[in-house]
Amino acid sequence: MFVAVPRESHPGERRVALVPATAAQLIKAGMEVLVETGAGASAGYADQQYIDKGAKIVGSRDEVFAGDVILQVRAAGATPQTAAANLESYRKGQVVVAMCDPLGSPKAAAELAAKGVTLFSLELLPRITRAQSMDVLSSMATVAGYKAVLLAAETLPKMFPMLMTAAGTLSPAKAFIVGVGVAGLQAIATAKRLGALVSAYDVRPAVKEQVLSLGAKFVEMELETGDAEDKGGYAQAMGEEFYRKQRELMTRVVAEQDVVITTAAVPGKKSPILVTKEMVAGMMPGAVIVDLAAERGGNCELTKADETVVEHGVTILGPTNLPSTAPFHASQMYSKNIQTFLKAIVKEGKVELDMEDEVVRDTLVARDGAVVNGRVADLLKG
Repeated sequence: MFVAVPRESHPGERRVALVPATAAQLIKAGMEVLVETGAGASAGYADQQYIDKGAKIVGSRDEVFAGDVILQVRAAGATPQTAAANLESYRKGQVVVAMCDPLGSPKAAAELAAKGVTLFSLELLPRITRAQSMDVLSSMATVAGYKAVLLAAETLPKMFPMLMTAAGTLSPAKAFIVGVGVAGLQAIATAKRLGALVSAYDVRPAVKEQVLSLGAKFVEMELETGDAEDKGGYAQAMGEEFYRKQRELMTRVVAEQDVVITTAAVPGKKSPILVTKEMVAGMMPGAVIVDLAAERGGNCELTKADETVVEHGVTILGPTNLPSTAPFHASQMYSKNIQTFLKAIVKEGKVELDMEDEVVRDTLVARDGAVVNGRVADLLKG
C-alpha cells in the first residue's frame, strides 16, 4: 500500500502531514511512503531526512497523487483558495485523511465525494479516551495557545513579569483568557510562565479546577450554563440572551486587563461575540487582544482575520493559522496523530473500515461517491 504526502497548497501553510520519524514507523509496518519534493522543507524537514528513513521522494504532483492513501494537513474546505484546483488530482477509490472543515464547508466535501474518494476528516474525531492520541484539534490548539501569548507579549508595550529593580518595582501584566479548552489552558500556562497575573473564564463551570491547578484565577459569572457543553466535551453555541448577559458581566473584567486572549469557537458555526466594541473602548490604551476564533468571524466584534486592528489605542490581532508559525513541532504532533489514526483503518496492509468503530464512523465523511456522514449530509440538505 502506497501512502503519499503532497506538499501543502494552502497559502502560508508550513506544516507537513508526515515527518520523517513517523514515515519510518509506517514503512516498518509494511507501507510504502511517497513524499512530494519539498513537502517538509518549510517545517524544517529536508527531503534527505525522508530518504534516510526509507521514504521515496517524488518530483511531480501527479506521482504523489498516485498513492493509495493521501495524507494532508488541509484538504477540501480547509483550503478554500486552492480546493478547486486540487480537485482534479484525486482519483476514485483513493483514501484521503486530512483536516477538511466539512461542517463549515460541506459543499467542498461533497465535491470530493463526487470524485469517488473515501474521505476522512480528522476534526470529527470523537472525544473519547481512545481517540486522544489521534486528536489533531487538541494538538494544534496546544501550539495556538502558546503562540497567542507570545504574540501578545511581543505586541504589549509592557513586560509580563513583576520586576523589582533599582529604578523601582514594575507591576506584572494582567492577562485574561476567555475559553478554557486546550488552547486556553496552554495560554494560561504560558502566560503564567512569563510572569503575568492570569485569570480565565469559560461557560463550562467544570473547568474551574483546571484553571486553579495552573495557578490562575477563575472568573465566575452568575449565568445559567446547564447546556454549555455537549456530550463530546465541546462548548455548545448558546442563545443570544445568554451572550448578552455574559457580555454585560465581562465588561468590567475586560476593562482591567492588559491582555485578552479569546478562544471560544463552536465547530462549523460562527464564533460568538464576547468582546464588543464598547468593551474595547473601555480598555486601557496599549492593551492587546489576540482572537483565536478569528477564522470564523472572531470573538471580538472588531476582529479582522489575519489583520492587525487598532481601536481606542487597543491592538486586536486575528491570526487564523498559528500552528503553522511553529511548523516543526506542529507537524510532529499532527504526524503522530495521523499514524495512530491509520491503525484504525489499515489492517494487514489494506484499508479495512470497521463501521462499528466510533473513530472510523464519526470521521468518515465520504465513501462510494456519496457523503455518508450524517452531520455533513444534514448541512447539505439545509
